[in-house]
Amino acid sequence: MKTRKLGDLEVSSIGLGCMGMSAFYGGRDEAKALETIAYALGHGVNFLDTADMYGPFSNEKLVGKAIKGRRNEIILATKFGNEIDDNGQRTGKVNGRPEYVRKSIERSLKNLNVDHVDLYYQHRVDPNVPIEDTIGAMADLVKEGKIRYIGMSEAAPETIRRAAKVHPITALQTEYSLWSRDPEDEILATVRELGIGFVAYSPLGRGFLTGQIKSPDDFEPDDTRRSWPRFQGENFQKNLELVEKVKELADEKSCTPGQLALAWVLAQGDDIVPIPGTKHVEYLQENIAAVDVMLTKDDLERLDAIVPRGIAAGDRYPDMSTVNR
Repeated sequence: MKTRKLGDLEVSSIGLGCMGMSAFYGGRDEAKALETIAYALGHGVNFLDTADMYGPFSNEKLVGKAIKGRRNEIILATKFGNEIDDNGQRTGKVNGRPEYVRKSIERSLKNLNVDHVDLYYQHRVDPNVPIEDTIGAMADLVKEGKIRYIGMSEAAPETIRRAAKVHPITALQTEYSLWSRDPEDEILATVRELGIGFVAYSPLGRGFLTGQIKSPDDFEPDDTRRSWPRFQGENFQKNLELVEKVKELADEKSCTPGQLALAWVLAQGDDIVPIPGTKHVEYLQENIAAVDVMLTKDDLERLDAIVPRGIAAGDRYPDMSTVNR
């Protein structure tokens, strides 16, 4: 596996998003999840991504179990900020208060069964707390050795700039794929100016760009994608047409649509690391192989024509109010 740099942090060129193993996408199989993580580690994928809200807590505990005895092989990233109360329930609020930052890292370290996290993200920006206060609290954790590097997620350019004045930011994580190209407007230019790496979550369009999803009925009954705008009604059909066009080019390249989508993200810059999620070894194998799919200038121009910015039908989330703050 090739590697890339997020600021000063070196990670595998493709990471593994672990969320779907425990939350939101339906279907739970701990044995398969552990097998998938073990396969990733055995094949050079050392960058694991989780968060306290996935479950809540169950995904961190799963990852902790998977990496037991292998901590020195892992670049471990987790997140805080989507508030979880003392009963382990999501409150629906975002909390960036310094005291909550500390409370969150202590819980995450316990759940993961580790003494430090390599990359700690503020999952969402709290509009009621100055970003300087939140990042200042995270900087204290760096000094104490509880986290190595600071990250942010779904933050606006001005917020990123303010944060970087308090402490170096190593990575910004935001949704980025062929059908979610918003970061190209301002975000990518901002992080590159500041020397911040970019972590692309949902680089496969939440699975849609794999070509495996043909109908909303393909989702498990408890899969939250059923309620998201891009997967409903006319939006679903319009987006399905986009995927068919991507598949045509993938066939020409002798790769899968998912591999083409990942290769496109990788081709957008050496400072970008996609973290596709999966809970199946066979799909992980497919994702890993995407690093060997080389796209020519002509390929990239054709993809730009097929899937130009803003063409995806529907918003990314049912409620977009918590992103790009």
